[in-house]
Amino acid sequence: MPDPDAAASRRLVGQVSNVYLSILALFCFKLFIKISLNLLTSLYIVRANREEAARISTQYFQHRTFNSWDDRSPLHDAAAQGRLGVLKTLLLQGLDVNVRTVHHMTPLHDACLGGHVACARALVDAGANVNAPTVEGMTPLFSACAVGSVSCAEVVLEGGARPQGPLHHPSPLHEAASKGHAGCVEVLLTWGADVDLDLPDQGTALYTACVRQELPCVRQLLRDGGDVQKGRSLDSPLHAAAQTGHAPITKLLLEFGADVNVRNAERQRPVELAPPGGAAETLLVAHEEAPPPLRQVCRQVIRRSVGRYRLHLLPLLPLPAPLTRFLLYR
Repeated sequence: MPDPDAAASRRLVGQVSNVYLSILALFCFKLFIKISLNLLTSLYIVRANREEAARISTQYFQHRTFNSWDDRSPLHDAAAQGRLGVLKTLLLQGLDVNVRTVHHMTPLHDACLGGHVACARALVDAGANVNAPTVEGMTPLFSACAVGSVSCAEVVLEGGARPQGPLHHPSPLHEAASKGHAGCVEVLLTWGADVDLDLPDQGTALYTACVRQELPCVRQLLRDGGDVQKGRSLDSPLHAAAQTGHAPITKLLLEFGADVNVRNAERQRPVELAPPGGAAETLLVAHEEAPPPLRQVCRQVIRRSVGRYRLHLLPLLPLPAPLTRFLLYR
């Protein structure tokens, strides 16, 4: 006699299998439609019939809520590839300038990641949200700084982008400093980014630049008033430079008044972290044995008196040009 439980189990397995097959069939159908429409759109664009291409794109993508892996619109593709003509045509046909993927990437993110400044400007002029965050909190400004696109960073900043977001969001300044993009660092600081922004997991941008051994960014951050003593927790930027054995950064930090006797959480001084016999250790030992030059001390006192937020005003003072350059470390 057949077992009723076994028969019921087989029926259940068969029903579940049918559900999965239906899902797979639907997935394949959506994939086929997506590929077909993209090929058709590209065909019309190649044949210079942009109006028809935009009509197809708008008809399929407009008023959709993208929530699957195949969520990139033609506007994303045009922005990512720097195809300004196609992008403008799609915008004229009414495609949503702020259309998002499942990860909340907008076309402006793609344009900035590709360094396509003309596309970024067209999107901003069309009303793109310059502060739109992805699910990871990355803004178009962060994307521009990640690839070192100064022009794209300026475009979104001029469009109203905030130079820095909440503490729990990725920092454009830290990203630029970690990648060695000194031009982006300068632009961000000019637009009001906090040079001493201290992130819980990264510390300051200056500390990040020292860890990554990015000398131009270290120089830019210090010139713009970065606190030479402020790093991550009790680790100072000098600890980071000494540990990596980077002599030029170590020398630069010492010129800006870094304290050679500061101790980290393990009660270690920077010289104790430097590779033995290396150039960084030699610099630190020499600095410990001899006091800093008087001119260097005077420069540091004057800069502290002026304040980091007013350092950019020094060229406006009636001072001899050589003195101004000296105070600005030029």
